[in-house]
Amino acid sequence: MSIDGKLLEILCCPVSKTPLIRLPASKLGKLNRAIGAGEVQYIHGETVKNALKEALITEDSKVIYPIVDDIPILLEEHGIGTTQLADF
Repeated sequence: MSIDGKLLEILCCPVSKTPLIRLPASKLGKLNRAIGAGEVQYIHGETVKNALKEALITEDSKVIYPIVDDIPILLEEHGIGTTQLADF
């Protein structure tokens, strides 16, 4: 089950208040490859250990938030900064 479109319309980044959109499958694949290689960290510095099935990204493409069990994890410390990902 995917996140509801109506809910997605009202969600935003908890820090910048930038609207969120679904992370496209091509970028999700690139992110998961980097996670598998141990190259991705959450904003608070902990290494991301598990591949993501779904995620949201800010419209300005700066921060990714995981969706776990159909629930967006919109906590600042669980954001993933995209500057650590090459060609993202």
